[in-house]
Amino acid sequence: MEKIQFNSKPSYSLWQLVIYMLKLGTWGFGGPVALAGYMNRDLVEKQHWITEADYKEGMALAQMAPGPMAAQLAIYLGYVHYRVLGASLAGIAFVVPSFLMVVALGWAYVAYGDLAWMQAVFYGVGAAVIGIIAISAQKLTKKTIGKDKLLWAIFLVMVVSTVITQSEIASLVFAAGFITLFVKAPPNWFKSGGLNSLAIAQVPAFSSIWGSFDLSLLSQIAIFFTKAGAFVFGSGLAIVPFLYGGVVAEHQWLTEKQFVDAVAVAMITPGPVVITVGFIGYLIAGFTGASVASLATFIPCYLFTIIPAPYFKKYGKNPSLIAFIDGVTSAAVGAITGSVIVIAQRSIVDIPTATLAIVTTALLWKYKKLTEPVVVVAAALLGLLLYPIFHN
Repeated sequence: MEKIQFNSKPSYSLWQLVIYMLKLGTWGFGGPVALAGYMNRDLVEKQHWITEADYKEGMALAQMAPGPMAAQLAIYLGYVHYRVLGASLAGIAFVVPSFLMVVALGWAYVAYGDLAWMQAVFYGVGAAVIGIIAISAQKLTKKTIGKDKLLWAIFLVMVVSTVITQSEIASLVFAAGFITLFVKAPPNWFKSGGLNSLAIAQVPAFSSIWGSFDLSLLSQIAIFFTKAGAFVFGSGLAIVPFLYGGVVAEHQWLTEKQFVDAVAVAMITPGPVVITVGFIGYLIAGFTGASVASLATFIPCYLFTIIPAPYFKKYGKNPSLIAFIDGVTSAAVGAITGSVIVIAQRSIVDIPTATLAIVTTALLWKYKKLTEPVVVVAAALLGLLLYPIFHN
């Protein structure tokens, strides 16, 4: 089997890369696209540690595999010259700073969440998050769907199903991938029929087996967040509707308000948006819950990066694989768009929050360089000002 031929003589040490990822995880605001851009600017253009070709391969793999794109790209870039050890240390260094931040925020939230000032902060931030997710959904829709009628149909079905069920249905995401694959680039085994078609039909049923066991809380957390990391495609925000369906609707681990606050925490901290799972895990079961939720979410994306990495150059452009990824990505974007409506029903509670959500959307639409953390800080300040006035 053909493997990637990486450059065997890196111009940097593994610890230089680890220190860089620690810094990026600590100061890297702006979401997955911005973080990927920082890596290109620093590692490819400035330092010349990574070639443009290797960077593009990492981006392609990160976009095609499930899980948080920026974290997968960091893992892949660590793999380029230092293989599994480099991938492991780069991924840990990138994620740990934001994990520690959300755990600290989780502690403060549990300890002081009932204080008026914290309620006021999340009153404003929760509304602003609606605008942030709405613009993210618009950008992803434009980038991933274009004018493709089949992808638009998948997108609309997922929007409607997410709004109706108030969760992302994993089996529909897989179905979207296989429908696109069969329509656009059916593999040879499908053309000839056979047992493989029957095996695929069993995928949704297999995922429901876990529901028949009586498991401890930590085991439930591990299984749910592993599914979140393994089955969610697209931007880091794609995990939001999936988490809502499980954390709020199914398991009832958090209230709707707590969940919206968890999404807000992800917006104000650097690093991957998916790190909101650490905050959620903390609210469910303290530091142990945060650790289990984070590990369960990131281990699948780590494996989905290092296992195919040696063979990606050969198989990454396979038409059937590309078609499958197009389908699941369109479904993920549809779920994100639907989640905007679902979360807005909980976050927009009066005229000020409705106005704030609309203004946030308009500002991010008009000013492309306006970053999410700036918007969130401004919304927090407005919340401190407006909450005492409208909620005496």
